[in-house]
Amino acid sequence: MSMPITLETAVRPPLRRRATARVAVAVAAALIQLPPLRLARVLGVLSRGARPAVRQQALEARRAVVFVSVRCAGQGCLQRSVATILLCRLAGVWPDWCTGVRTLPFRAHAWVEAEGEPVGEPDDTPLYRVTLSVRGRR
Repeated sequence: MSMPITLETAVRPPLRRRATARVAVAVAAALIQLPPLRLARVLGVLSRGARPAVRQQALEARRAVVFVSVRCAGQGCLQRSVATILLCRLAGVWPDWCTGVRTLPFRAHAWVEAEGEPVGEPDDTPLYRVTLSVRGRR
């Protein structure tokens, strides 16, 4: 049985941003193969020395990732969130990376937060209980 999926749409970013977003998506595809705790450790190392991202920076990175990757525009939330933080890191900033679960119905999700709020996510994201996160310095 298949389920229809609505893909997110995004405004076309500049060519250079699209190129770096593609690299971030490719690196994220490799990183998400790691076990969760090892992934969190790798991201923790990458976050060192970065300034906290503001909401607009994280949103623009997310939009670029969604534009260049059909998987990230659909249900690939883990790859989308990792690619988004990698793209932000290339700009010298780090948003918070979070994974979590909810019940009724059970779902798992990964997302990015900036300024304490989920970036570009549905309104039900606060219903998820954070199980693993890599927070930027404050």
